[in-house]
Amino acid sequence: MKKILTIIGARPQIIKSAAISRAIKNHFTQVIEEVIVHTGQHYDEKMSAVFFEELQIPQPNYNLQVGSGKHGYQTARMIEGIEEILEIEKPNFVIIYGDTNSTLAAAIAAAKIHIPIVHIEAGLRSFNKKMPEEVNRILSDHVSTYLFPPTITAFENLQKEGFKIDNLPLYTIDNPAVISVGDVMYDNTCFFSELSETKTNIIQTHGLLKNQFVLATIHRNTNTDEAVRINAIFHALQTIADSYQIKIVVPLHPRTRKQMKLLLESELFEAIHSNPRILLLEPVSFLEMIQLEKYAQLVITDSGGVQKEAYFLKKPCIILRSETEWVEIVENGAALLCDADYQSILDAYGYFENKPTIAYQNSYGNGNAAESILQTLLQSINPQ
Repeated sequence: MKKILTIIGARPQIIKSAAISRAIKNHFTQVIEEVIVHTGQHYDEKMSAVFFEELQIPQPNYNLQVGSGKHGYQTARMIEGIEEILEIEKPNFVIIYGDTNSTLAAAIAAAKIHIPIVHIEAGLRSFNKKMPEEVNRILSDHVSTYLFPPTITAFENLQKEGFKIDNLPLYTIDNPAVISVGDVMYDNTCFFSELSETKTNIIQTHGLLKNQFVLATIHRNTNTDEAVRINAIFHALQTIADSYQIKIVVPLHPRTRKQMKLLLESELFEAIHSNPRILLLEPVSFLEMIQLEKYAQLVITDSGGVQKEAYFLKKPCIILRSETEWVEIVENGAALLCDADYQSILDAYGYFENKPTIAYQNSYGNGNAAESILQTLLQSINPQ
């Protein structure tokens, strides 16, 4: 029996880990034991704990309850807690996801005591090191033993940084494996899109008409914490709602709701809250989010995960950032980069309103990435 220690701390990681936990349950219960460590990086009940039950993930074996704080404080507490757990559990592998402080903390803790790190979503690059996530993902990649890039672009990014793509077992931190098996989030979208039809009725609850509303999410601190940017974004949403007579559904991250009150111009704040075409919601569950994405006409977001889910579900997307790790969806015309620029957002909406032909190519695997990852780990220990 091999032991995998899974590190999660933020909502996207909880969601991604569902694919691995589901694959273990369905195919590997006799050979793999999973120990789940929740760092507590996101601690809001609606943003974290509820997802374990909804996404059929086992409850965490450990919760460090780190909470929010400055990067150094938060990451240091995580390293300390994770190191203690690693010494107790002695896993064969540590699985990390994406690019949060939890990802980096686990990578540092495991690398220092020589436990192989499995980085799911390796190789993603925004090429903007001012983003904390970019620093986290680069550093994590370079101490990982198993790197699973979700796209060809991510695979090529690693190759350009000097990773050898033809290494053979036994894999080590100095002889890492770089293997492209697809994206675990595509696994999840395939599975949960169908499940959402019987597990949530958010469309009916809010009287939404399928394919006749826009879904918008804003949560990145670069957008929520800068007055000019948050005003430009909500001004654009207000204009789109009124000009095109379209309902816009906005599930609000707690920080976004707080910053709207602090930073939005008073007239705009009142207009947004009184506009019958703008529906401001509390944070929604993952299944609710999938259903909203599935039946939206278009998605406006600064979330990397939501960009991708929109693509999986064949929805055009306006990205409220100046760059994206998911370059494929921009290159084939399914998404437009608009940053927090009022006019660019309006122009992008007008472009998609004309319903251009978009080829939603399958760049993210066949829906079995999690199973392939686990099979790779087992085979690397016991090569045929």
